[in-house]
Amino acid sequence: MKYLVTGGAGFIGSAFVRLVMRTQPSARVVNLDKLTYAGNLENLTSVASDARYTFVHGDICDKTLVDSVMREQKPDVVVHFAAESHVDRSILSPAPVIETNLIGTFTLLEAARHHGLQRFHHVSTDEVYGSIDSPHEADEDYPFHTSSPYSASKAGSDLLAQSYFTTYKLPVSVSRASNNYGPYHFPEKLIPLMISNAMQDKPLPIYGDGMQIRDWLYVDDHCRGILAVIEQGRAGEVYNIGGNCSLPNIEVVKRILKALGKPDSLMQTVKDRPGHDRRYALTNTKLTRETGWEPQMTFDEGLQQTIEWYRANPEWVARVFSGEYRNFYETNYANR
Repeated sequence: MKYLVTGGAGFIGSAFVRLVMRTQPSARVVNLDKLTYAGNLENLTSVASDARYTFVHGDICDKTLVDSVMREQKPDVVVHFAAESHVDRSILSPAPVIETNLIGTFTLLEAARHHGLQRFHHVSTDEVYGSIDSPHEADEDYPFHTSSPYSASKAGSDLLAQSYFTTYKLPVSVSRASNNYGPYHFPEKLIPLMISNAMQDKPLPIYGDGMQIRDWLYVDDHCRGILAVIEQGRAGEVYNIGGNCSLPNIEVVKRILKALGKPDSLMQTVKDRPGHDRRYALTNTKLTRETGWEPQMTFDEGLQQTIEWYRANPEWVARVFSGEYRNFYETNYANR
């Protein structure tokens, strides 16, 4: 099997690449990544020298490049992670999320339908369902209710991907996951930011009252779920992937502080962001019924492993904050 992974230098994409390389000895992986601010090739040092792995530096919106990669690499499966994924950034500057998440997905789908794939898998988010009142949970047919340019762009790309199955019979599948966490997470999202700040005794900014509820999914469980969809799921279908662990943000932060032996006084309330969804909740019933997949990592165990990784890798964190991680490409790939 040969995988073309878009956005493979990002947090979830790199975890998927590492999982495939670790568990499928005959698999080959081509990683197409633009290396925007959250793309970090240091996430892939463990596979960089493997002959089965190829890195291509490029933009999924570049039709000529995407066509040439499809033609030359001849992937069996495309796994599409590449996206502008930060809600706050999409609020401050919506244009990049529209360009990457919609035009980029369209460009990939157009190339894929002329190539002859076994599967085109589109990675999406539970944010397309919007805020959900308790005790309800979203299944795959739950209506969209987007609250940010980011979630709207993902909803649009989901529908676009599904249309290529209906219209062109491209074997597309879509997965919508809840909030991921784990090692190598770029420190702008809740858990890595709180860990990094707490380790440095810096204030931990809490939006509003901190009672926004999220379902937490360990990144390797997410990647196993994606493989389950690719290998056992049906083309044309959508599958939710959740962690079965719903917690208010403030509870997550308190658990981080406790694990690090830091005082709750480090928490600092800040003004809530516009359109902040109150509660995300989804059900995995369909994926579990059809593939047998279930999350394996408990939240407390996963959080402890994540904290220990950040403790053991202060240089990675420092290079991200300083911007030095961007030099990795020039040092290791510029002359290849």
